[in-house]
Amino acid sequence: MTTPETADLFGKNKSVLITNVIHGDGPVDIFIDASETITDIGHDIRKRHRGEAEFIIDGDGALALPGLSNTHTHAAMSLLRGYADDMILQDWLNQKIWPLEAHLTGEDVYWGTKLACTEMIRTGTTAFNDMYFFMEDAARAVNEAGIRALLCYGFIDLGDAEKRERECKATEALVAHIRKKNNSRIRAAAGPHAPYTVSPEGLKWCAEFAHEQDIPLHIHLSETEKEVTDCVAQHGKRPAALLDECGVLTPKTIAAHGCWLDDAECALLGKRGVHVAHNPASNMKLATHRAMPYRELARAGANVCIGTDGCASNNNLDLFEEVKMAALLQKFFWNDPTILPAPAALAMATTNGAKALGFGTGTLDGGAPADLILVSTHLPCTTPLHNAASNLVYACSGAAVETTICNGRVLMLEREIPGEQEILTHAAHAAADLIRRAQTPA
Repeated sequence: MTTPETADLFGKNKSVLITNVIHGDGPVDIFIDASETITDIGHDIRKRHRGEAEFIIDGDGALALPGLSNTHTHAAMSLLRGYADDMILQDWLNQKIWPLEAHLTGEDVYWGTKLACTEMIRTGTTAFNDMYFFMEDAARAVNEAGIRALLCYGFIDLGDAEKRERECKATEALVAHIRKKNNSRIRAAAGPHAPYTVSPEGLKWCAEFAHEQDIPLHIHLSETEKEVTDCVAQHGKRPAALLDECGVLTPKTIAAHGCWLDDAECALLGKRGVHVAHNPASNMKLATHRAMPYRELARAGANVCIGTDGCASNNNLDLFEEVKMAALLQKFFWNDPTILPAPAALAMATTNGAKALGFGTGTLDGGAPADLILVSTHLPCTTPLHNAASNLVYACSGAAVETTICNGRVLMLEREIPGEQEILTHAAHAAADLIRRAQTPA
């Protein structure tokens, strides 16, 4: 329950001392000053910082973790949660998703992104990588929510030169808009949707633009077998080779899915330093029929991270659930219970994800960004606690997160997020209005 004291804490840069939490080998305290970074972390440091702290949070034995990073989603699709389930992928897109998205407005995207940010804060995510439309409105929502985001406009030209020119201008406008905001929590990326929706000319433009602007590039890659066979038929090469030819594969590239990569493509992505976002829940739900080759990618040196995809195909943004699904899917599909052990799965959502998005280190160290979460140890899922990584990956969901801090600001404390009910109400109204407009004859 909000008190006058906590009301003054939410969403503001205050010096905060977090006591009695577990990190690494044992109990620690964490001190965050008003500079948005972790000033000090260690055993019993409260003695030297208690007098400096404007607010003290008693961790009560909670597990302290870096904030999680969701490296592939379409946040505003939270409005489409449950709208179209249990369908073949192409039917799902052509008959349901794309026709509905044609009726989206900037206000829809604003409230959908607000809803997504609320869900991510509640489940421990402090940074996400987003591709969608009306992204200026998404940026407005992210700014108000207080978390971090890498935002790109979903560039789709379908081989049409005039449409490509419009997509180029939309991409340039978004990057200029975000840079003008000068908000360290919000950054821009180029967003060519996929090799099957963007022409080679469009892919080359996006790659060159990203290089000129020194920004990341976010793309879908080899999600389905059909994408691969169609690419070979049309271009005489597999998707990863096509992207490489177009200059898309770089250490700033985040490629989502990768279910149908072969060994040579894994080696190529590793050589180019690409970040690959695993999306197990969405891929299983849409039956892509193959698990991302985690072991080959990791061995090749690619940075394998994790994403939820959008709520229309998942249907939530809980990265704890996603990490568990990743570990289980890899073991099941590749018939090897040793693949993707709990610590490596957790790293996909912390250190690997932070590296992909360029938001800090994804670690809790002095000088690191103050992005952290507290997971309660007074729950069935954390009792007993023989192995914290095991509990976090195999037993917990995001419901175990009790406090979320991003950029030194407390966004959720003891499961309370100020203004949450208003966001849920407005998002529900926006979703209902979107469906009504889509079903109203022109």
